[in-house]
Amino acid sequence: MTKKISVFGSSSPKPGAATYQKAYELGKLLGSAGMTVLTGGYMGTMEATSRGASEAGAHVIGVTSEEVEAWRPVGPNQWVAEEWRCQTYQDRLYALVENCNACLALPGGIGTLLEVTLAWSKLVVNVLPPKPLILIGNGWHKVIETFYQEMADYVPYDSREYISFAPDNQAAFELLKQLLSIP
Repeated sequence: MTKKISVFGSSSPKPGAATYQKAYELGKLLGSAGMTVLTGGYMGTMEATSRGASEAGAHVIGVTSEEVEAWRPVGPNQWVAEEWRCQTYQDRLYALVENCNACLALPGGIGTLLEVTLAWSKLVVNVLPPKPLILIGNGWHKVIETFYQEMADYVPYDSREYISFAPDNQAAFELLKQLLSIP
């Protein structure tokens, strides 16, 4: 059965930017391994990941929302093969987090942080079946480690086990394969 991997990330990076290229390369890795890739479906790292996966021959699902498009008039990127259209932003977030075998987070802003914490919280309270949640890049590691330090009394150690860190795409991909038992 094909594994579905949700990739979270920023809408800001443009083609030619290093962050766009890194997202493209992650999409290529996932696509070359035959995984289905889910993204938020729009621009930035969502587009780059979709493009890389599509060019590697993978199926790409873009999870879009009427509320997002009312806020910022944009449609799905051209590499989305299948659009899952949601009415609300909340439904979009839930679709990305719930309909995958693993979640990967590239660097991003508030929306990406929301996706990460939503997945993390749902894993902690067992609303989701166990699945990898891998945060890519040193920025995430610093943010979460600061959170652990500053809020130590409120973040039990067993809650911390649901997040894994990877310094780069290749390390994240190898960790993903290990956690999903993919040769």
